[in-house]
Amino acid sequence: MNPVLYVAWRSGSSDHGKWGPVGRLEHGPHGYRFAYTRGARTLPGFPPFTGMPDLEEVYESEQLFPLFANRLLSRSRPEYEAFLQWGAFDPNDPPDPLAILAVTEGRRETDAIEVFPSPIRDDLGRYAAKFFLHGLRWMTPGAIDRIGTLSPGETLALQLENENPSDEHAVAVYTTSGPVKIGYIPRYLARDVRELWDKCGAESIQITLQKVNPAAPIQHRVLCCLNSCWPEDFDPCNREEFQLIPSGMLALPA
Repeated sequence: MNPVLYVAWRSGSSDHGKWGPVGRLEHGPHGYRFAYTRGARTLPGFPPFTGMPDLEEVYESEQLFPLFANRLLSRSRPEYEAFLQWGAFDPNDPPDPLAILAVTEGRRETDAIEVFPSPIRDDLGRYAAKFFLHGLRWMTPGAIDRIGTLSPGETLALQLENENPSDEHAVAVYTTSGPVKIGYIPRYLARDVRELWDKCGAESIQITLQKVNPAAPIQHRVLCCLNSCWPEDFDPCNREEFQLIPSGMLALPA
């Protein structure tokens, strides 16, 4: 199943801006579809994306919209194979572009757009997520050195940072031996992790290192996997800002 992606936009500066969902991107049997969510109307200062001026329109295309295609590395680039390997994808069998964006988040240091996947269940019905650690550029040199010693499959630990001045929902990631803080759970996962922490218990959340990419840009340096229980009343991406504006758009299953 192809992932359903939400598009987030940052209001304000890179250091103090507020992030929120403003759109939803899907890939179905007849092509790609994009529609704005209600967050596009409530996030201060949000401008419609180029080529998608109407907040009430459902946009459809056989090809991935340029706004998102430009966030994928071109196959003609010499580092294309390495780019796929950073996300643990097989260069000989590349996945759907949305699957790549779901992990890489389409992140650029120069703009205010990110994409993130709607949470999914694994084969055991548990919460499952694969992601690159955030916040490495704010870690100490010692933490970066410690990352270089980690091994695939190594268990990591989580710590809630309720007093974090930049993000009240922040969840830090630590090595289990030491311990050393090496980064943060992506902001789009932090609220889920906190809800799962409350409903399932901290011990039910398992985070492991999948791989370290020493030659990758820092935003693609550390790939992790997270699994947890999925409570019966858990309904992610259901807040008001995630709801679609176009009433006629039938969303694909998340």
